[in-house]
Amino acid sequence: MTFFESVLVLLLLSIGLLQVSRRLKLPYPAMLAAAGSLVVLIPGSPSIVIDPSTALALFIAPALLDAAFDFPVTLAQRFWQPLVALAVVAVLLTTIVVAWIGWRFAGLPFAAAVVLGAIVAPPDAAAATAVLSVVSVPKNTASIIKGESLFNDAMALLLFGGALAVQEHGGLDAIVGARLLIAAPAGALLGYVFARLLRFVQPIVTGSLGGNLLQFVSTCLVWVVADRLSVSAVLCVVTYAMTLARSSGVGFGPRMRVHSYAVWATVVFLLNVLAFLFMGMQARSILSRMESTSLKDAVRFALLVIIAVIVVRFIIVMTSNRLAARFESYRGRSEPPLVRQGVLLGWCGMRGLVTLATAFALPSDFPKRDLVTLTAFSVVMATLVIQGLTLAPLIHLLKLDRSEDTTRELAFARHSLVKAGLAHLVGQSSPEADLLRASYTIRLDEPARQMALEQHRELGLSAIAAERKKLEVMRLRHEVDSAVYDILLEELDWRELCMLPDSHRRIDEN
Repeated sequence: MTFFESVLVLLLLSIGLLQVSRRLKLPYPAMLAAAGSLVVLIPGSPSIVIDPSTALALFIAPALLDAAFDFPVTLAQRFWQPLVALAVVAVLLTTIVVAWIGWRFAGLPFAAAVVLGAIVAPPDAAAATAVLSVVSVPKNTASIIKGESLFNDAMALLLFGGALAVQEHGGLDAIVGARLLIAAPAGALLGYVFARLLRFVQPIVTGSLGGNLLQFVSTCLVWVVADRLSVSAVLCVVTYAMTLARSSGVGFGPRMRVHSYAVWATVVFLLNVLAFLFMGMQARSILSRMESTSLKDAVRFALLVIIAVIVVRFIIVMTSNRLAARFESYRGRSEPPLVRQGVLLGWCGMRGLVTLATAFALPSDFPKRDLVTLTAFSVVMATLVIQGLTLAPLIHLLKLDRSEDTTRELAFARHSLVKAGLAHLVGQSSPEADLLRASYTIRLDEPARQMALEQHRELGLSAIAAERKKLEVMRLRHEVDSAVYDILLEELDWRELCMLPDSHRRIDEN
């Protein structure tokens, strides 16, 4: 079986497992982990070696941009305390504890042990957000989880790059130290410059397939250029994405935005699938090279690291939670963080794409590379299975499901938007304004809105179905050519999407 055939089979297997997770309402990363484990058991599956720099540019750059583009700076300012605790303190302490374990029990050089710590330190929010798509948690907790996924990745990747540079150089001297100090600010500045340059290019290609392709090419290009210039590629991509997200006139119109979001969601999802499949292939080749005694030692070492990453995160989160609660109570605020929220946040420590990709990025001559790679894979597997599959039951057990709050917030937001639209129509006296005003007025009254929407939806969908039948007849009779047919079909699709209920307009993550 060729590499391409193997990937096709494994992707089909992943799609099947994802449907299982969809039916059972399980986080899809846990199913991807299961697919990765099955790869280990498949005889004759190929072993793939990915160039280290390619691995980071391919897997990390798009994921970082996707997370950074969607996270407002104002949320970082509002939740700076828990974000500092999770993205800085927790990542640093986890790295230190795992580095000590690697140095003490595996005999890794100190810099190499720090690299291992940085690999397994950052939790991946993909599994947590997959669960949050099924159940709703308090808004503050959800925002912290999403913000953490961005900043802890950046922090861990900075540690990974610095420790790897020291390991490859053979130690820390003035030259390496100066390069590491300059790398962070230079990377951020380069990302800002790239984002400003894109302002001039994006309007030219917006509204075309080239516009979406440019987004991916520019993201990977930003990473590659930063890496070649020996500056922080992580901060370069994060700054690039956050600058683009807050820049007006970049050329992201509604049509481009809808298409771009759909494409990005699919690509990031595909990268997750491929990362787990590739890691399963690597794990299989590593296991085949290990003797039974070495394998037992590797399993014991991996268990120590797994326990460390879970326990350290839980201690940091609960300590931060109680300190924040005391601080908020001292200031007289009415809603300090609850112990239950801390427990939930502490349990959202699943590792994923970043851990897998950085393990791929280890050079072939890295000390005890097989042990480090296998440990990283074990940490991802264990946390996704143990924490990922128990996260939803834990949310219900802690009584933190806030689905009703989400429904109320959505209704309130819609009501506010309708009032804004009506306010804009004040003073307009044309027939078109009267028609719009009547439509907005119906939407203000929730019971009347529901009844009117149901009637409107039923009539509208049946009318669109009749239009589709007519369009197909016209196509078969060659009354319209393929170009006109595609334009009319897209118009009918957009109109039908506008009439469908909310649950039918979204694409599930799995």
